[in-house]
Amino acid sequence: MKMQAYLFMGVSTFFGLVAALYAYWAWLAEGQIEWTGTVALVVSVGFGWMVGFWLWQASRRSERYHGLAPEERLDGEIAENAGEYGFFSPHSWWPLFVAMAVAFMAVGVAIGWWMVFIGGFAVILTAIGWVFEYYRKEFQH
Repeated sequence: MKMQAYLFMGVSTFFGLVAALYAYWAWLAEGQIEWTGTVALVVSVGFGWMVGFWLWQASRRSERYHGLAPEERLDGEIAENAGEYGFFSPHSWWPLFVAMAVAFMAVGVAIGWWMVFIGGFAVILTAIGWVFEYYRKEFQH
């Protein structure tokens, strides 16, 4: 994971340099900073470093308890990473319902605040349904 961390941190550092250059060129051209693009680039720097720092810390923790990961070693084999990655639901309808509830809530910002409150309640209910779908009926473990 260290390589991924360095990749995130390197790309976000590049965005920081581009943000400074972008703000400077906007200042030369217009006499003022163009805030939309500059802020977007600066926020991307923060997000990139946040993810990169988390990956770096996770790799340090993993090395301490499990040794180097196969992708970090020169003698690592592809088969060493084989195994189960988790459980993924093949038939769930809940993501569709959550997305419709979020869309209803987002449209409510333009139409009326009453829709935002109803949509927020629907988002909470559908998220609960999605989280607990495998605790009921024939799918429970």
